[in-house]
Amino acid sequence: MATTTGETRAGTARPASIRLPGIVLGVGMGGFVDGILLHQLLQWHHMLSSTNEDRIGVKYYDPRTVSGLEMNTLWDGIFHTVCWLAVLLGLAVLYSRVTHDRRRVWTSRVLWGWVLAGWGLFNLVEGVLNHHILGIHHVYAGDGQVWWDIGFLVLGALLVAGGYLLQRSGQPFDPDTPAARRSGRPA
Repeated sequence: MATTTGETRAGTARPASIRLPGIVLGVGMGGFVDGILLHQLLQWHHMLSSTNEDRIGVKYYDPRTVSGLEMNTLWDGIFHTVCWLAVLLGLAVLYSRVTHDRRRVWTSRVLWGWVLAGWGLFNLVEGVLNHHILGIHHVYAGDGQVWWDIGFLVLGALLVAGGYLLQRSGQPFDPDTPAARRSGRPA
């Protein structure tokens, strides 16, 4: 039986894994959830909304002024472009690895588990880097902002753990083998 994690069995070639495309898709989609929900709909923060207290000396662009909002919107757009490129890259890698049963892969717990894990990795990296190390923005600035930032990290850790468990509960999926051959039926 082939594995989805890229493990090799004695005497067999290593199958293409859907782990990498799933994680990259999750990073992009997690970034979109962050940008659309927190930046645009709730307007809790923008990419540079806390640079008056940052740790790297970026000029402060007050998002309550027109010029400040313009600069924050520009950087939100750059952030969304990176998210979009991650989704495109994840789809391209997935497409290149899945040669059979493309419809089946979209219902695979393995793929969606890795997508959740990727989303969680996005939260962890973005949260540690932008909220804690650089300090360029916070989930919700003001009193108690450290608790919002820690909650964001906890959510990321839960998404990684939940995604890992979900993909482990899925059926092994070798994207190079048609379902008929895996089940022993003639192709």
